[in-house]
Amino acid sequence: MKKIFLSAFAIAAIAFASTTAVKAQSSMKMSADTKMVGGAEMYPTKDIIDNAVNSKDHTTLVAAVKAAGLVETLKGAGPFTVFAPTNAAFDKLPKGTVATLLKPENKAALTKILTYHVVSGKMDSKAIAAAIKAGNGKAELTTVEGGKLWAWMDGKKLVLKDEKGGMSTVTIADVNQKNGVIHVVDTVLMPK
Repeated sequence: MKKIFLSAFAIAAIAFASTTAVKAQSSMKMSADTKMVGGAEMYPTKDIIDNAVNSKDHTTLVAAVKAAGLVETLKGAGPFTVFAPTNAAFDKLPKGTVATLLKPENKAALTKILTYHVVSGKMDSKAIAAAIKAGNGKAELTTVEGGKLWAWMDGKKLVLKDEKGGMSTVTIADVNQKNGVIHVVDTVLMPK
């Protein structure tokens, strides 16, 4: 009886170990295809909005996108390149700015700021690097809002300059989405 019990226990342990190993390999494969942003995996099979809502670092951005009525646009086919400010980036704005922008009467101003963070097409870091090289060290990007952003490398960091002279650094590049790419930035970019 003890041998049968031990054999059954051994079989169960082997089955558990095998299942765990398969899950670990599956998880490793999933992680290789995705990036972590705000404590959540960003899946290249999901759109910009479906990924962004899972990032604890982008709750302010998601609330702003909803308030501006841009959810359906950013769920669209795109492709889009989004320079996505973190909550900490929004916290750098003067006190009360975000609350004011989220009010319905300020929807146009909020939309202008948010669309200033979007470039048409998919510009991953290689495409941006090629544009910087073609521009002799600086690339000029046209945003969906119609304004300009300037990009260059500062050592190994990709830096962006907005129309008001503000500077932002890409902290996580090439977060691929099914409808574009996100680059996480540490400062909100401001149009004229």
